[in-house]
Amino acid sequence: MKTLLAPPSHNDLLRLLRAWRFWLIGALLGGLLGVAVYYLAPPEYRARATVTVSFNMEKAWAVNSDKELFYYLERESRKVEAVAWADATLQQVAGETGFSVTQLRSGKLELSQPQDGGWHFYATDPQAAVAAKLASAWARAFSSQIHQGIETAVALDTARKALAANPQDTALKTSISELEAKSLAITPELQVSLSQAKDLPAERKSGLGVYVLAGAVLLLAICALLILFIPNKENVA
Repeated sequence: MKTLLAPPSHNDLLRLLRAWRFWLIGALLGGLLGVAVYYLAPPEYRARATVTVSFNMEKAWAVNSDKELFYYLERESRKVEAVAWADATLQQVAGETGFSVTQLRSGKLELSQPQDGGWHFYATDPQAAVAAKLASAWARAFSSQIHQGIETAVALDTARKALAANPQDTALKTSISELEAKSLAITPELQVSLSQAKDLPAERKSGLGVYVLAGAVLLLAICALLILFIPNKENVA
């Protein structure tokens, strides 16, 4: 008698090909199942806000080596990304939206950034309006924190230059210490602008077509397994 886990034979493959009607019915039923799941348990809405970030590398980094510029961009991008997830940024978002910082960090917010260019701030929620509000609040909070960081960096740079000319100035030393405590370690040449934060459209994270395709493929695979692993009378010996 043929075992269930035995490799398929030539006859099994022929039987699988001949059952194309069974496959077709399975795919149709799977597509309908996907539609049902989509409407019974729809995916969350996702909204996107955009902030344009420019590192002005030609001003901030005088070295012309492409390799060193790449590492500089990577390093500065990580600093700016840290600002997006910083406590101060998310606490500002939490204060505006009513969500806790823990909720915001647990998949509610997503960041997509191409380093030098448009940084996309995504937010998801079962309600489209809430998702749009979250994305807008996050982008605005990020921009606000970055602008404060740039102001601090400029003031810190000015104070350090002044201290170099007057190394015994205790007031300057105290000021530098206070500025360093507030510093975000970002370059003063950094520029950010809020590109999209109003009237944000919110769409489902996954479209109906994805559910239809997933359901069809799933039932198609199940039908193939049924044909292969359930022996017919001709193969039982």
